[in-house]
Formats: sequence, structure tokens, C-alpha cells
Amino acid sequence: MSIKFLFLETRPQFLLLSPILVFLGMAIALTNGAFDLLHFVLLTIGLILLHTSVNTLNDYSDHKTGIDFKTERTPFSGGSGFLTSGALSAKSAYALGIGSFILAVPIGVYFIITRGWSLLPLFIIGAIFVLWYTSHITKLGGGIAEISAGLGLGTLPVFGTFYILNGGFAWEALYASVPSGFLVFNLLLLNEFPDAEADRAGNRRTIPIILGHRKAAFIYSTVIILTYVWVLIGVISDIIPVWGLLALLSLPFGLKAVSGSLTYGSFRELIPAQGANVATVLTTQLFLGVGYILSYAL
Repeated sequence: MSIKFLFLETRPQFLLLSPILVFLGMAIALTNGAFDLLHFVLLTIGLILLHTSVNTLNDYSDHKTGIDFKTERTPFSGGSGFLTSGALSAKSAYALGIGSFILAVPIGVYFIITRGWSLLPLFIIGAIFVLWYTSHITKLGGGIAEISAGLGLGTLPVFGTFYILNGGFAWEALYASVPSGFLVFNLLLLNEFPDAEADRAGNRRTIPIILGHRKAAFIYSTVIILTYVWVLIGVISDIIPVWGLLALLSLPFGLKAVSGSLTYGSFRELIPAQGANVATVLTTQLFLGVGYILSYAL
């Protein structure tokens, strides 16, 4: 077993999303003067472990069902390729996925003990998303798969971070965590385009399969617009601080992704849009978090 391939199997280039989610939740909590370095570090480690588990269990499931043998891989979709090439065994990927989840459990238990049992429902929902997303949730249809991704690696981690650091609920924080859900919903949605036929063979019911690529691209574009409108409304309504407008700096990436999703002629032509999509997801949340920190500092 190669340590190098095990590390690459986690798809570390995508794990950057996790610390950014925790950073945004921390920044929102900071406006209430709430910060704990130990909790911040534990939350970051825990979410990276859960994200690793999702990535590797997804690869394992797609290998076992044969989906990854049918996909046209891109830098952003189609799996790692290590299992189909034989560079890593399916058993090793499965062990990595389950092991990462198990390592995250004590962190969750620690927060339940120290911050309260009210966190338990959030952690249970998160565990369901991690363990059964690929094998079950993707087959439900109705946009449930994409919504689950937006919640599990978007809204819930941001709001959960705030809740733990702040020690309680706040509607303003919940509102500010919603754009993360929109963005990760879209992160998955656009990356489903090249995999549609392979996913269909695996009995999945993603939005591109159900509605076709044209309608799926329209949904993608609408959600991008909604993300920025949501931030603008939040600032106008004084729910999000005015420095939150920094999130709009990612708009050029968003427009490039929208244009690519609507006009591509082949899946290879979709790759620049996928790259812009990733940039939109990461920089929008990063800039929003910086906006919250500036509003606190200034």
C-alpha cells in the first residue's frame, strides 16, 4: 500500500473547502466576540476528516458499482482514478474512508459533552450525509443529492462552527451560512454534468439526469445569481455587515462558470467552467469571512 496514493486518494485539492467553511463560521462568531483556538483547530481537523471520508467512500462506491469505469474523468470530476488503475485497492480506500470517519467521532463527542446535547441532531445528520450519501442519497432524485451536499459541506459546517464557538443559536448566523449551501450545491451540480451517463448506469438520479444538461445549467445559473443576491439582501437588511460585500469580488469567476455551463459544446470544453466554479465556491466564502473579520476589527 502506497502512502502517497492513500494521501492522493483523499483528493487533497478539494479538502481546502473544509478549512474555509470553518474559517467563515469562525469569522461570523467573531463578530459576537466569540473565539476559542482549541475549538477552532478541532473543528477544522474534524471537518477535514469527514470530508476525507466522503471523498474516499465516494470513490469506493463508484468503483464497486462500476461507475468510475464509465466516467470521462476531468480534473474536477470522475473520481481519483487510483482504484480503476489498480494503483490503490478498493479495500484500502474503504478503510481510509471509514477510518477517517471514526477519527472524527471523538471530536464530535467532545463538543457534545462540552457544548451541549443540542449538537447531537446536527452531528447525526452530518454522519448520514457522510456514510450514505453516495450509496443511497444520490439515488433519491428531486435534487435531494445536491441539496444534501449543500447542507453537509456548506450550510451546516458554517453554522455548526458558529454555534459551537458562539455557544448558541443566532438567526443572523443561519442566514449568513445559507450562501455556503448554495455554492456547494452548485459545486456538485456542475461536476455532475460529465458523469451523467455513468451515473445513470449506477441508478443515480441527479439533476442533469432527470432534467437534462440545458435545464440543469439554468438551475446552476439561477443558484449563482441567488447567492450574490442573498448576500446583497443581507447587507441591505443589516443582517450581514457591509464588509460582506467583499464576497462579490468572486463575481467574475461566477459569471465565467455560468457562461461555460450554458454554452459548452463538449465536456472537455466544460473544464474551464468547472475550474471557475471551484474558484467561485472558495473565494466567495473566503471573502465573506474576511468581510466579517474586518467588520469586527474596524
